Amino acid sequence: MKHSLQLRQSQQLMLTPQLQQAIKLLQLSTLEINQETARLLDENPFLEREDDSTNQTYSGNSSSDIPAPSGSTETSSAPAEAESRKDDGNEWPEPTFSSSSSSSGPDDEDDGYSEVAAEKPSMREHLLWELNMSQMDPRDKKIIGLLIDALDENAYLSQPLEEIFELLPPELDISLDDLETALVQLQYLDAPGIGARNLSECLALQLRAMPEDIPGRDLALAIVSDHLDLLAARDFSKLKKALRCDDDALRCAQDLIVHLQPKPGSAFEHRAADYVVPDVLVERHGGIWRARLNPEAMPRLRINQVYANILQQRNEKNAQEMAGQLQEARWFIKNLQQRFETILRVSQAIVERQRQFFEHGDIAMRPLVLREIAEQLELHESTISRVTTQKFMLTPRGIYEFKYFFGSGLATEAGGACSSTAIRALIKQLVSEEDGKHPLTDSRMSEILAQQGILVARRTVAKYREGMNILPVNLRKSL
Repeated sequence: MKHSLQLRQSQQLMLTPQLQQAIKLLQLSTLEINQETARLLDENPFLEREDDSTNQTYSGNSSSDIPAPSGSTETSSAPAEAESRKDDGNEWPEPTFSSSSSSSGPDDEDDGYSEVAAEKPSMREHLLWELNMSQMDPRDKKIIGLLIDALDENAYLSQPLEEIFELLPPELDISLDDLETALVQLQYLDAPGIGARNLSECLALQLRAMPEDIPGRDLALAIVSDHLDLLAARDFSKLKKALRCDDDALRCAQDLIVHLQPKPGSAFEHRAADYVVPDVLVERHGGIWRARLNPEAMPRLRINQVYANILQQRNEKNAQEMAGQLQEARWFIKNLQQRFETILRVSQAIVERQRQFFEHGDIAMRPLVLREIAEQLELHESTISRVTTQKFMLTPRGIYEFKYFFGSGLATEAGGACSSTAIRALIKQLVSEEDGKHPLTDSRMSEILAQQGILVARRTVAKYREGMNILPVNLRKSL
């Protein structure tokens, strides 16, 4: 083990700084690439964004341009690939390094005010604002404010009132009755369900806030107050017997309950939206599915010619540091180009092998492992792993991470293999089409798949079903 550790360390020492940077850029996501680009633009004066009106890029050896990713999946077969990129006489535009965000020029005029998104108040801020707007006694407001501070993130009062009472200083002169009264006042503020001590009380508060003439309200109140466990287990026979109601009445009450909010505090959650910039765009041209780089995901960079010319005219020893920065800028541009070329080659190989997916969806996904792409492109398997991590492609069916197209396969009676993604899609389809009164068991789904020539064990069906958050058979039963 010690020998293998020393071997790995020696291999790392053998990597040149340029190769280390190339490996690093390959495994970075688009967001991280933009962050790394911004960092180097701040630190390295030899690197600058290329103006859209100019195409010249300093190569370091001459004044020739540094080529952007060519868009071909094989460098050695550029003529053939260029020919294949023409469909119906329309040639695909070559991708270029472009900034992921555009900025206005100094002379641009803004005719209107900039739009600023209003920050959504937190649950505590909203409740305190509503409390201050009420006509309650100032002392009552202070006591209710104490309870608001005790609410958890779901707006539940999980701490018993007795414990809160014990923690209060005696000089506040607050009794347990005062806390119980304040809790009732809190529970009847604007958002029903807030201040509940358990799920049953939370749902009951929301039902009581509804008009009394709503069909099924009283029956729903009885269910959430006394029989919530039977509803959770979908034991409809016992429910009807305990409540002395028929299927229609129970169905009406159940519909009211399922539309309630079990976590009232979730309405005040602050969740930043996750935006994914796809690295690759997948489109169909002339009946052929092709991948091309997304220009919006590619920083457009060049060497600053002014600084490069100044450096060439200097011979002082202190120019050595500047020469290092120039070399770093050259490497970054070259490695960035190589990164996108590798991403394009891998994505095109994935598209070619999974073309049935783009035609028919998940149900047609074929088994695929990293080794297949690595052997086809003559790259190391670890390189394919880096390329497929946190890299995304935009397809007519949505945005997918590269890794989504890889998966093991299960044997079929015909001697072939069916991907795990396709099996999940089949299970999801079976559940969506099942009879709600008699849902399919895992064993039955395994039998149905076997009739279609796909050999899947019952425990494998259960594993895939749980992975898709599909409830077990007893919880999928409906009236």
